[in-house]
Amino acid sequence: MRLLHVLPTLDPASGGPAQAVRQSTLALTRLGHAIEIATLDEPGAPFLLDAPAHVTPLGAGRGNYRFAPQASIRLRKQAPRFDAVIVHGLWQYHSFATRHALQGLSVPYYVFAHGMLDPWFKRTYPLKHLKKWLYWPWAEYRVLRDARAVLFTTEEERLLARQSFWLYRARECIVPCGTPAPPGDAASLRAGFLRAYPTLAAQRLILFLGRLHPKKGCDLLLTAFARVAQTDPRLHLVMAGTGEAEIVSHLQTLARELNVATRVTWTGLLQHDLKWGAFAASDAFVLPSHQENFGIAVTEALASGTPVLISDKINIWREVDADEAGFVAADTVDGTTANLRRWLSLDRARTERMREQARLAFATRFTIDAHVRRLLDVLASDRDVNA
Repeated sequence: MRLLHVLPTLDPASGGPAQAVRQSTLALTRLGHAIEIATLDEPGAPFLLDAPAHVTPLGAGRGNYRFAPQASIRLRKQAPRFDAVIVHGLWQYHSFATRHALQGLSVPYYVFAHGMLDPWFKRTYPLKHLKKWLYWPWAEYRVLRDARAVLFTTEEERLLARQSFWLYRARECIVPCGTPAPPGDAASLRAGFLRAYPTLAAQRLILFLGRLHPKKGCDLLLTAFARVAQTDPRLHLVMAGTGEAEIVSHLQTLARELNVATRVTWTGLLQHDLKWGAFAASDAFVLPSHQENFGIAVTEALASGTPVLISDKINIWREVDADEAGFVAADTVDGTTANLRRWLSLDRARTERMREQARLAFATRFTIDAHVRRLLDVLASDRDVNA
């Protein structure tokens, strides 16, 4: 099967969609499928050098909407070579351009929503939501309506998506997301990370890995960490990720105000073996997000056997709770503190059992192979129906 992924950027720092495309492309290629990627990135962007497949430039997107006037024309020329087009995400020009480009062609397109229809955004950013309403009826509504299917990673995401806009019509399918296993043994990965950050070798690490963004609850985590830091003088928080300079500065100021600045390490973006090494070196992974469609970093932690301390606003929290692979609480300072204290209260035997449960949860629910099998099943069933 020949598939084209379309997304606004392949930059790993942009978050989930770019990572999902990179991982699924590698898995699909291993199965013998021909995959290409189309983005609105600058053609010479450095992160395209390690792209997992050929990248078709659609033109550099301008502004937050990433408008690229030639994108639709270029997509229309390329599309007939593919069996299907998969659009990743909404609210930027790539989704509208894809729908426009494929009108009148026999090539179907599918849309991965990636949590971008979650009503949390409506409640938290009402002015942005109002702005979206201005072009929802003639843009994203039609993108979803005309897609062969709109793909959600969990049942929870599917149900929440129906609450954001009253004008909503889509054929809905669930395709759980997946994560590859760590690319080596835990001891080697851990050693590589600690070589890069030798001062952390004697510490008991709590890891946050993701965008430094208000949605992720980073401020909650810093405050909760300050509450429990005296429990063990070896406790150390690793904040791995990037964000807007103003947000990062605010968080670092908060750490100083909470008197924990010397016990927090800001690594910036971690990729490849360093990322996996951070998971292997950490006692627990923490993500107190206010909204998280799936949480790829959560499944990466599970794959590494690292217990996860997460909020109940992450759409796979029920699976984590049922599998006893971590602790779940509200997306508040008190909830995040409760998760940390529950974890700190575990003895060695219970900690090791939770590590085993984390690995089991990953193996039974969240592998990248399971994701691509389900995706291919959806695509194949549609081809059979429309043959």
